[in-house]
Amino acid sequence: MMLSIGETVTRTLTLTQAQFDRFAVLSGDDNPIHVDPAFAARTRFGRTVAHGMFLYANIHRALGEQWPGAIGVRQELVFSAPTYADEPVELRLAAREPIGQTLVGVDAEVAKSDGRLGCQAGAYVQLIPPFMIAAPLELPSDSSGDGWRGLAVGQSVALRRAYSAADLDEYVDLLGETNPLHVDAAFAHRAGLRGRLLPGPLLGALFSCLLGTELPGRGTNWLKQRLIIRRHVYPGDELEARVEITRLRPDKELVNLRTWITRPDGAVACDGEALVWAGDLERG
Repeated sequence: MMLSIGETVTRTLTLTQAQFDRFAVLSGDDNPIHVDPAFAARTRFGRTVAHGMFLYANIHRALGEQWPGAIGVRQELVFSAPTYADEPVELRLAAREPIGQTLVGVDAEVAKSDGRLGCQAGAYVQLIPPFMIAAPLELPSDSSGDGWRGLAVGQSVALRRAYSAADLDEYVDLLGETNPLHVDAAFAHRAGLRGRLLPGPLLGALFSCLLGTELPGRGTNWLKQRLIIRRHVYPGDELEARVEITRLRPDKELVNLRTWITRPDGAVACDGEALVWAGDLERG
């Protein structure tokens, strides 16, 4: 079913701690705010909260249900309120005017029962391959706050990972993913692709892992993420994900970072920037 312009669809979800734990294993992001009830109880959240990228993965799945065979190529994500285990939420999608023949704008949100939003997403869905590749992001840096809590502008960390076909199968099972580009190799081949594509949330999960476990570190609270998909990525591709601090704001305990993923050929597969709050960092 394809969402009509101006139409809104909704779905009620209840996410569980078991799902948080499975996503932590899949992504490598075992940030204790997601998986350690004792640690989370000492934070401003009071209990464990969903990974931001797991919230977006549920939105991504809903986009695939509305536009089978389409891909989200640009996402602006805001995580404004915590989403807890066993908390009923409502996922909403609303389509905007299309851009040309291949791009559709979508507003999405995960709404809590108290009216607050756990996730807001402004997304562009590309209906047919190949992707439109924009110029790389050019982000300004700000040297203010160098040395705060051991963090400094220009500091970066990276990880290398190749998601396996089994990892993609686990993602599909965990999310109930139905987009044929991710679940049906024959469909992907007919679309001119090498095989099933890795979904954007699995790429974003590499940033989640780095932000929540390395830089700034365990206890990091993800507030915003821009996620731009620039190249196809498949199971077995050796990827390098990196995050780099571009600005520190100690007065608000905020950190801005550039985030990107490269393929073995050096091409940028995923680009973006993140804003995180570092007030609950785990003390070493």
